[in-house]
Amino acid sequence: MSMVFDEYGRPFIILKEQQGSSRVKGVEAQKQNIMAARSVSGILRTSLGPKGMDKMLVSPDGDVTVTNDGATILEKMHVEHQVARLLVELSASQDDEIGDGTTGVVVLAGALLEQAEKLLDRGLHPVRIAEGFEVACSIATRRLEEIAETVDASSDTFLVDTAMTTLSSKIVNMYKKQMATIAVEAVLAVADTARGDVNFDLIKVEGKPGGSLDQTELIRGIVVDKDFSHPQMPKKVTDARMCILTCPFEPPKPKTKHKLDIASKEAYDKLYKREQEYFLEMVDHCKKCGANLVICQWGFDDEANHLLLQHDLPAVRWVGGVELELIAIATGGRIVPRFAELDASKLGRAGVVREVTFGTTKERMLVVEECAESQAVTVLVRGGNKMIVDEAKRSLHDAMCVVRNLVKDNRIVYGGGAAEVACSLAVATAADDMTGTQQFAVRAFADALDDVPMALAENSGLAPIAHLSAVKAAQLSTGLSHLGIDCLQLGTNDMKHQHVFETLIGKQQQLMLATQVVKMILKIDDVIMHGNYYLPLLLLVHHYLYSPQPLDSYDTAPPPPHAWTDGGMLLALPRARSRRPSSLRIYRSAASFSGARRLRPSGPTSDAVRRASPPPLARKRETLPSARRSRSRSADVLRVVSR
Repeated sequence: MSMVFDEYGRPFIILKEQQGSSRVKGVEAQKQNIMAARSVSGILRTSLGPKGMDKMLVSPDGDVTVTNDGATILEKMHVEHQVARLLVELSASQDDEIGDGTTGVVVLAGALLEQAEKLLDRGLHPVRIAEGFEVACSIATRRLEEIAETVDASSDTFLVDTAMTTLSSKIVNMYKKQMATIAVEAVLAVADTARGDVNFDLIKVEGKPGGSLDQTELIRGIVVDKDFSHPQMPKKVTDARMCILTCPFEPPKPKTKHKLDIASKEAYDKLYKREQEYFLEMVDHCKKCGANLVICQWGFDDEANHLLLQHDLPAVRWVGGVELELIAIATGGRIVPRFAELDASKLGRAGVVREVTFGTTKERMLVVEECAESQAVTVLVRGGNKMIVDEAKRSLHDAMCVVRNLVKDNRIVYGGGAAEVACSLAVATAADDMTGTQQFAVRAFADALDDVPMALAENSGLAPIAHLSAVKAAQLSTGLSHLGIDCLQLGTNDMKHQHVFETLIGKQQQLMLATQVVKMILKIDDVIMHGNYYLPLLLLVHHYLYSPQPLDSYDTAPPPPHAWTDGGMLLALPRARSRRPSSLRIYRSAASFSGARRLRPSGPTSDAVRRASPPPLARKRETLPSARRSRSRSADVLRVVSR
């Protein structure tokens, strides 16, 4: 930043483009990033484990969400800091890839950053810390493969136990046995065990507030949140042959604007007869192809509804596109865009289509069961209110993802912090055999792994250090890797006896994702944010011209009514009609000096700027070539840079 004066003694501040940004460099930038990321992980730390606490999140619209799912919490928090947002993406990646462990991966990343900060204070280079963490992560993943056990994926026992471990920390933990069984049956119904693949598109989760969680059921078919279009239509259709339509039950409409004048009764009767012919033709197409049920994406008026009832053709209208596609896949039907294309080969078939009601309300849903071509299933979730239903749906999704992971890879490790303690001992042993500064980073990784069982003990109301020390001592003395934290206080820390299982690929993914994000954060040593340089200058000029209070009393201030900003820069101040030095103008560069625009201000002229400027004859003449163009043309002209 530099100041020059024109021939009238008026000062000009010229700013370089690079000065339009704030900048944090070196260790200070790394510590700021670590602090931001740790603040996010600290929020989720209390939600870890079966005794973890829930979080209530209120959106700007007033929608309330109560959950302890890490990915949901971070998604609805609207994190602003750029580095803290990396942990939000980390949790989302774990949710997309594995479906479970979204809280644990963030807690582990926060523990690694805490250990990295200690190493930075001791003078270790960030690159050396990142390399040490990478080595320790490979040691930990190898140890997980050594202690993993292979289970029979076709046996429901291990699948249900693993799903119950996931559900133990959710709001549905009182009914975790029932929910785990539903999740296992839903996944196995659509799983391709030969390829180890599960098509989640065939599993639909519907929620209906009312009732209790134990009324949640698995329906071997499809549930559609619709009812039959006419109240006198039958509530149950057996051996259903349905035509699936995307064309409406109504007469064709011209594409252009039109107006029809009915001047006589004969003209009206003719119009009515023609409309009836259209409707009868549509119904006749449906009857000729052998359909006994119509499912339409669009609506139809009362006339068409009455004709469908007269011809014993039950119908469902306003079915969404996603439900329509799912019905077509499950029943083996084809979606038909025109009535003329209907034939028997395009009909979908199902054993039963029935309408169910809930309580004393008018809420009704259609259930399509015994589908011909597919094993599509639907989980109907019940709950006291919409908030509980939404949380139960998220919990079931996590449980189904865990079961899917076991179908893909049937190796498990033991939960309750047992796997983390085993990996911590292996990494610490490997660090003892290393030399140089790398051993400090590897040992710090082992200390970070201990933070997960400590958080489990702390959230369960136990003494974290005492219980962690006891578990580590027991694993060292017995060599058993399935000893963990007794969070449920059942009297034993044997996770095999408590049936606390986790998938191997889920635990490995946690370690690898957390390590990668921590490495990325540690390698950031320069943070440049544009648009933050000019706020102190705005406050300074505003103070000198229009405010009597001290400058340090400003926290934030809106622009004064006579100032105008462009791109975050204060660009204008008043000057007087006289040739005395009274104007302070700010430009982004010397090239924009001649491109200044002028606006008329509403504030007074300040004598402070006049006194701050040197008199024209008492200084060396220092002018810019285009300064003569900016001579005073009227009183109190406000100069504004538009570039």
